[in-house]
Amino acid sequence: MLGPPGAGKGTQAERISRTRRLPKISTGDILREAVHERTELGCAAKEAMEAGRLVSDDVMIGIVRERLDRPDAETGFVLDGFPRTIVQADALDRMVGSRGPLVVLDIVVPEEVLVRRLASRRICGDCGSNASVDMLTACGKCGGLLIARVDDGVKIVRERLGVYHRQTKPLVDYYLGRPTFRQIDGNLPPDVVTGAIDAALVEAAARGVSQ
Repeated sequence: MLGPPGAGKGTQAERISRTRRLPKISTGDILREAVHERTELGCAAKEAMEAGRLVSDDVMIGIVRERLDRPDAETGFVLDGFPRTIVQADALDRMVGSRGPLVVLDIVVPEEVLVRRLASRRICGDCGSNASVDMLTACGKCGGLLIARVDDGVKIVRERLGVYHRQTKPLVDYYLGRPTFRQIDGNLPPDVVTGAIDAALVEAAARGVSQ
């Protein structure tokens, strides 16, 4: 799943994971959990995340490689938040190898819409889960208090989008010529986006197998 912060990658990845019974692998969730638990990785990542910068390629590649080696990911997986750089994309190609076609979905949303979405997001202060402030007053998972994410202030949001355009958007060019690459209009109701993703997955996977 590609796309800028706030494009809805997490929501759509969760739906794909549930309907297709595949593990959802979110590097953002892994990092936030590490920060919440104050692990060594969490402490190293916290400064970069709060400043709107990307965590280093080596750290992210190591996290994903370890996760893809687990038995539940042998028949497929949904990646949310990885790759974010060309270096990470090269590493992912090597990890996947001959396991099957890598379907790449790029969710596209106008920048001003992204800023509004990100500025309204909330996260559980206890378990770290993301939540929509418009829908919930308490965490749906643990009942904890919802708070604004440190990396979702307007200034940090602008910086995160700037980082995306400078470092992550070139991934579109990296994947553009592949038969399994699709762009999805993310500025639509979530259910409409999900329908477009389902159709794209079926078509892209079929084309990937036939190549």
